[in-house]
Amino acid sequence: MTEAFFRSVFDESVRCKEAFIASHSHLLVAVADCLVQAFRAGNKLLLFGNGGSAADAQHLAAEFVNRLTMNRAALPAVALTTDTSVLTSIANDFEFATIYSRQIAALGRPGDIAWGFSTSGHSANVIEGFREAKRVGMTSVASLGNAGGRIGPMVDHALIVPSRSAQRIQEVHITLGHAVCEWVEKALFDSPAAAAPGVSGATAASP
Repeated sequence: MTEAFFRSVFDESVRCKEAFIASHSHLLVAVADCLVQAFRAGNKLLLFGNGGSAADAQHLAAEFVNRLTMNRAALPAVALTTDTSVLTSIANDFEFATIYSRQIAALGRPGDIAWGFSTSGHSANVIEGFREAKRVGMTSVASLGNAGGRIGPMVDHALIVPSRSAQRIQEVHITLGHAVCEWVEKALFDSPAAAAPGVSGATAASP
């Protein structure tokens, strides 16, 4: 019984990944291309979410800033989930729903990319973040679950995992995030001529 349980968890995770890629491969190409173009133009990526999705935002920001598969120049990605002084001051002085929109108002510029994560598609602070991103003139990407919720119709690129299980959704989110980041690295740094004007230096020092 115990082994069957663990097998069923892994089987479900595999099914979610297969279902997602069967219908979203073209959207992953579009998102990756948007990121490549943004980084080449000297723009940045802002990521945000709640709970496990906040951890996903931070995880992927680290991959872009530092490295994933190759030593290369740092890429400008910021997780809006990490500065507790900023988060708590906004939540205290205004309301929790504005913790990301306020930061996007401060940091976002036209041509930047806002990437939000919400397994339900209904997170109020993620919704407000995307509203502000649209006002600023940013491209919006959302990693979502269920049927996309309220966020799905709001964004330029909705990556919707067809599941109601938060943990299975998040497992697909980090997989698609890794895949996009790996492709961006290849596009920008796979050859000496690949690095763009907005990306300073094609390689980084070896660890």
